[in-house]
Amino acid sequence: MTIKDLAEKTGYSVGTVSRALNGMPDVSKKARAVILRAAAESGYEPNLNAKQLKQQHSALILAIVRGARNELFGMMLVVIQSLIAQSPYRLETDYIDEEEDEVHRAVQLCREKKPLGILFLGGSSRNFQEGFENIRIPAVLLTNDARELGFSNLSSVSTDDALASQTAVERLLDLGHRDIVIIGGPRENSDTGRQRYEGCVSAFAGRGIPFHPEQQYRESRYSYREGYQAALALLDRNQPFTAVFAMADVLAVGAVRALRDRGLKVPRDVSVIGIDGLPLGDFLCPRLSTVRQEVEEMARRGVTILLDVLENHGPARHETVPFTLLPGESLAAAKP
Repeated sequence: MTIKDLAEKTGYSVGTVSRALNGMPDVSKKARAVILRAAAESGYEPNLNAKQLKQQHSALILAIVRGARNELFGMMLVVIQSLIAQSPYRLETDYIDEEEDEVHRAVQLCREKKPLGILFLGGSSRNFQEGFENIRIPAVLLTNDARELGFSNLSSVSTDDALASQTAVERLLDLGHRDIVIIGGPRENSDTGRQRYEGCVSAFAGRGIPFHPEQQYRESRYSYREGYQAALALLDRNQPFTAVFAMADVLAVGAVRALRDRGLKVPRDVSVIGIDGLPLGDFLCPRLSTVRQEVEEMARRGVTILLDVLENHGPARHETVPFTLLPGESLAAAKP
């Protein structure tokens, strides 16, 4: 009998069961009575090894966020904080630059703070390959797939970024666009940027349409300003285009502003589609077309996996969350 079994038996969450068994105050009298009675009837015995581990460490879970201004991760953190607050643990968030090494930072924080587990929001497979073996505690990588890395203490929850990107470009191709430019994130140190780029290439190749990166692609950091500057740089090439795919909504928003500042109308003159599904896109005029990631579900699954490993010694898991194409108002058919 485990905490997870008790949760299923009583109908309460794993966090509530854990808090009731550990005498935490933020549990209702009714819930506490039901859980303790079920534990007694089932002959539940606490995992002494887990208790000893908690006594040796702080009841701390770290969230290491790659990109201090990443709004997608901000949305995830709201969910993560809420879920951790319902558990016996406390959450501490550490922000690093989007080009910093998240694994090196985690190793440093493990020495300093001795956490029980880590949630990585964003990451690079190269960084994990080079340094994660030095991390012995359970960890979950969010937004990137870690199954090929082969670490027994590393789980992941992600979206198929390559397919999502391919879907966005194929939508433009379906509307008759051929002169398409791409604004994308760094590929050298970002799995997300690399996979989304590969998805673009696959979309063009699948339709037998040439793709010339030196003319059609502009790399950028993930921010509104960088998206704005990238779009201006593409316009300054004096090579006409009828559609923009931005590999993040923040880049798409910046691009829309740049197009308008140059006297172009979206989508009359240029269609724009992003990826991520940030709430801001719903309030743009026109409403942004995008491929939405289910970031709240990603966050929920990530926390659930980590707590399961901590409480029940569950195995590492790798889950993929589906995405949704939202047509919005920033797309139009190419002019004949």
